[in-house]
Amino acid sequence: MNMDGLFLIVGSHVGTLGESLAGDLGIQRTPMANELFPDGERHVRIERSLAGGDVFILQSTSAPVGESLVEVLLLADACRRSGAKRLFAIIPYLGYARQDRRTRGGEPISVRVVADLLAQARLDRLVLFDLHSPATEGCFSCPAEHLTAVPLLAEASRPFLSPDMIIVAPDLGAARLAHAYGRRFGLPVALVHKSRLAASAVVVEEVAGEVRDRTPFVVDDMISTGATIAAALEALTARGARADGAMVAATHGLFVDGAPQRLAERHIARLLVTDSVPSDKIPNVPVNHISLAPLVGEAIRRLHEGRSLADLIAGQP
Repeated sequence: MNMDGLFLIVGSHVGTLGESLAGDLGIQRTPMANELFPDGERHVRIERSLAGGDVFILQSTSAPVGESLVEVLLLADACRRSGAKRLFAIIPYLGYARQDRRTRGGEPISVRVVADLLAQARLDRLVLFDLHSPATEGCFSCPAEHLTAVPLLAEASRPFLSPDMIIVAPDLGAARLAHAYGRRFGLPVALVHKSRLAASAVVVEEVAGEVRDRTPFVVDDMISTGATIAAALEALTARGARADGAMVAATHGLFVDGAPQRLAERHIARLLVTDSVPSDKIPNVPVNHISLAPLVGEAIRRLHEGRSLADLIAGQP
C-alpha cells in the first residue's frame, strides 16, 4: 500500500495504541508539540506541513473527558490550518456516549452536545468503536463509522473457552452483544436483569437462562466501576453457576471508582479488554489487553484508499 500523503496525529490520551498503530501501518507518527500551559490550557502545534494529505487524529476522550475532547478539537483545527486535504478522527472510546437519553426532567442529552462540538471540527469522517448504544451514531452530522472489536476479543477468548461455558449479558443493554458471542462460539446465552441504585451500586432482579453448573463468560461494551459485572457474577453464583473460572470480556476498560477491588473479589479467571483506553493492571486478576491496532490500521488503509468499511461495522455477524 502506498502510504504517501497519510499522516497520523496521536493525542495524549491514547497510551500504547499510538505506537502500536504506527507500527501496524509502517509509518512514523507526525511530529507535534502537545503540552499544558500553567493555567491548564492545552497547547498543540503540528511541526510539519500536512498540505494535500489524509490526516488521521487518534484520541480517546477518556478521563479527564473534557480535556481530552477539547484536545481533539484543537488538533483538528491545527491540522486544517496545516493544509490537511481530508481529516479523519479515530476515537476508540467516546466519553459521554452513555448519556444518550434523558431519564428525568432537567437533564441534557450529553452525547448530542458532544456530537455538536465535534461537528465544529469539520471532520470528513469520524470512526468510533463499540458505542454503548448503536443509535448514538445518528447524533453526528458528519459521516460516522461505528466499528466493533468483537472479532478481536472473540479470537483472543477462544483458547480459554470450555464446553460448559454460558455467555452472559450483565444487563439488557448487552443482550445483542451476548447473542453475537453465542453465535460465534455455539454456546447458550443468559440475560441478567438489573436495576442501578447509584453509579456504583447495582441490584439484580432476575436471571433469564439455565446457568446451573455452567461457567459464566460475561460480555459487555465497557467496564466502568465494575459494579454491573460484580453483581451479575454474584447473582449467577447464587443460581448455581460455577464460582471459579469465570471470564469477562469488554471493549473499553475504564476501571474507575474501586473497580479493580470489585473485580478481584469475584475470582475472575480471565479478563479481556482492548487498549481503547489506557489502563493499569488489576491485582489478582489475569488481564489480557488486546490491541485495537490491527482493526484501526485496516480502517485507516481503507479510508485512505476510498474502500468500504462494511464488514468492520458493529452489528455484523
